[in-house]
Amino acid sequence: QTTLLREWDEAHLWHPFTAHERQAEALMIVAGDGHYLVDVDGNRYLDGVASLSSSLFGHRRPEIDAAISAQLSRVAHATLFSNTTDQAVRLAHRLVGIAPEGLTRVFFSDTAAGAVEAALKMAYQYWQQADEGRHSSRQVFLTLENAYHGDTIGALSLGGIEQFQKPYKKLLFSTLYAHSSYCYRCPNGYTRDRCVSDCMKELEQVAYDNAGRIAGIVVEPGLQMAGGMITQPDGYLAKIHDMADKIGALLIHDESMVGFGRSGTMFASQQLGVTPDFLCLANGLTAGYLPMAATLTSEKIFQVFNGGADAEEPFYHGDQFAGNSLAAAAALATLDLFEDAGILEALPAKITRLERELGRLGQFPCVGEVRQFGLAAGIELVADAESKTPYPREERRGARTVMAARAHGVFVSAVGDIIVLMPPLTIEEDEIKLLVDAVVEGIREVCGSEEEESDES
Repeated sequence: QTTLLREWDEAHLWHPFTAHERQAEALMIVAGDGHYLVDVDGNRYLDGVASLSSSLFGHRRPEIDAAISAQLSRVAHATLFSNTTDQAVRLAHRLVGIAPEGLTRVFFSDTAAGAVEAALKMAYQYWQQADEGRHSSRQVFLTLENAYHGDTIGALSLGGIEQFQKPYKKLLFSTLYAHSSYCYRCPNGYTRDRCVSDCMKELEQVAYDNAGRIAGIVVEPGLQMAGGMITQPDGYLAKIHDMADKIGALLIHDESMVGFGRSGTMFASQQLGVTPDFLCLANGLTAGYLPMAATLTSEKIFQVFNGGADAEEPFYHGDQFAGNSLAAAAALATLDLFEDAGILEALPAKITRLERELGRLGQFPCVGEVRQFGLAAGIELVADAESKTPYPREERRGARTVMAARAHGVFVSAVGDIIVLMPPLTIEEDEIKLLVDAVVEGIREVCGSEEEESDES
């Protein structure tokens, strides 16, 4: 059976973001059990990335299983095109209740990229219609290097990772780019503080030079995951928010990865004290059970499309399964768990434990930096920690470390040579130690260590 499945996988399945020759390295998962994945051979692995930050509570959570089962006895799906459903309405109401103040409208889609795509099209059309089109010159978006917002053409156009964009350059629309003000390898060799200061000045310069052209500023608040688990300095989001206000641009927060508790609060936007014009949510919305995403926005934006004296054309955009009833039932059960199981209240202790365990990685000269944001972390592997010289790409140190950690019973991921940890929010503290133990052993086996691990751990 296993051999046959592997043959079919090799012959038919096209894996995302995976070179075909690496397909044989993939785990073949057949079951989930709490915080663990079970492969076709019966091996168990702690899910150290929570299915890319979506399986918030692990797998086979009884409350969500029951909610989906109950919904199946009623209706699986009914369109929202000129129609509505009770579950979509209930979910929209719940999301508005927990969102940053002022976000009152919810537009459902299927994927994280879809949520961003909807936001950018809303922002663009808003300026064409608001105030009788007096701001129609606002047709470009300002985004950051290392940004990742999805793979549809619009969302990809907003990204800032060259290797993802390169094959499709002629399909993408132009955007304004600025250096991330929290880069870790300053091209000029500056200190961190100077790099942050200079890059922020550059961002402001680009914004002010193009003030009348910018429809929106798009940012991943707190953490750029695909860009290399890059965290932002204190006050960074507030500065961008103030800058957007000054130039009159709309602010789009993409919380596909960090929303629903990953940051330590329900939404990173709240933790950082910023209310955007658009909030894009996805991965954790249904706790990893079913595809669903949401774009939240304000009444000011909505009225230009669907109500009030300024309304012109409606929003001509929608996904076939937008607001799917099964997915909405899973999302409502997910929100119930946040309320009933004390998920957010338990996070500070787990975040602190993860930070303490990650401190052990200082023993390795090949660890250039450990970057943590809430219950997420990136471990950067480098050939030389002092100069942060990267390993040659062909050595695949990150991928090999992931494979080595897997041999110790933990499933983690890598972005290049950056090991990614994003465990379930309900992970126990002893499981956090197991997670980091496996990564420590993986790094030791792949990159070596000049020092012995401290007995204090």
